[in-house]
Amino acid sequence: MPWYTKIGIIVRFMLLSAIFALMLQYPASILQAALRGVGIWWDVLFPSLLPFFIISEALLGFGIVHGIGALLDPIMRPLFRVPGVGGFVVAMGYASGYPVGAKLTTRLRSEGLLTREEGERLVSFTTTSDPIFLIGAVAVGFFGTPALALPLAIAHYGAGLLLGIIMRFHAYRSPPTAATNHLSAGTAEQLASRSSSIWITAFRAMHTARLQDGRPLGTLLTQAIQSSLKLMMVVGGLVVFFSVMMELLSSAGIMKAWDYMLRTVLSWIHLPESLAPALSGGIFEVTLGAKAAGSAEGADLRMQVTAAAWIVSWAGLSVHAQVASLLNESDLRYTPFLIARLIHGILAGLFAYLLFPWLAPYSAAWTSFLLPATHLEPHTNWSWVVHSLQWGGYLTLGICLLLLFGSCIVRIIRLLR
Repeated sequence: MPWYTKIGIIVRFMLLSAIFALMLQYPASILQAALRGVGIWWDVLFPSLLPFFIISEALLGFGIVHGIGALLDPIMRPLFRVPGVGGFVVAMGYASGYPVGAKLTTRLRSEGLLTREEGERLVSFTTTSDPIFLIGAVAVGFFGTPALALPLAIAHYGAGLLLGIIMRFHAYRSPPTAATNHLSAGTAEQLASRSSSIWITAFRAMHTARLQDGRPLGTLLTQAIQSSLKLMMVVGGLVVFFSVMMELLSSAGIMKAWDYMLRTVLSWIHLPESLAPALSGGIFEVTLGAKAAGSAEGADLRMQVTAAAWIVSWAGLSVHAQVASLLNESDLRYTPFLIARLIHGILAGLFAYLLFPWLAPYSAAWTSFLLPATHLEPHTNWSWVVHSLQWGGYLTLGICLLLLFGSCIVRIIRLLR
């Protein structure tokens, strides 16, 4: 056994022993932290993510995703260097939030519809916050002003799309997935022919994929629910674990020491020291960091919004752990995702800082249409979940239609050549 492996084992043993000792020292705090984590999972994540997990599994089994892939292939490959099926992941990921993009990407990779490099590109820019959390929880709930919704949304999602274009250069020399992968010979000929109808091609791809799947409707739905519930249990366990870890670090005084060092660094670069708790909390968990950014005293609103944009785009180690657990089910690597999160956070913070003066005055009317003012505490009532599912469905449909429109434009240009 190499020496560095032995050192790694010793370090892990010491860390686990320290965590166990802290849990014995602060049992009441640990219990409250675990209950908070379970509450977040049950009240927010379980009802808002489970329907998207089940629906996405069913759409894959019915072959609808393959049909969407045939429709969106002309625009997804030039822009992001991923197959057309990636458009479905973009729509679902941006509408339902993390970790749906990672879950769908891993599933497409397991079916051979993506190469490893394409999967790493796709999961890097489809791991985003859902819009209702970004607007309802962060802008309205934590900051208390709907006027921040538009700059936060454009900074977060705009930086995500720009990140997708940047990530197209990841493993640039790797061969792409064939456009006719997993299709029958007749469907492949239709797809290769410019004169064939794109709608007929999509229908043939969907029909072929459905025949290849072959599962009855009852079996398909049962397996979709089983796999989705299994994933939700993993997500819940990670949320509780990081909630307990944050409480342990706070009770042991480690977070105070970390905040002090971070305040020193912020003072060196002439940034408000009051943002230190938000940034340190955001490193571990999105909700805690964004809430601290909204309540940071001594910092102007522009810097608070910039910090919140970075926190939501970085996504926190809790989401990183969820994504890593999904990537481990395939050969997709975590390192490109980590680098992409850092880039996304920097881009989103920069966009928020630059766009805030122009977009904030025009955001209130748009937000009042999107999210009623009664939803100021989105984590305390089920109406927030209903609204999240409603607008998540609208956004998914809207993104698919937008990508389809771009794909049709690209195909028309090719036919006119």
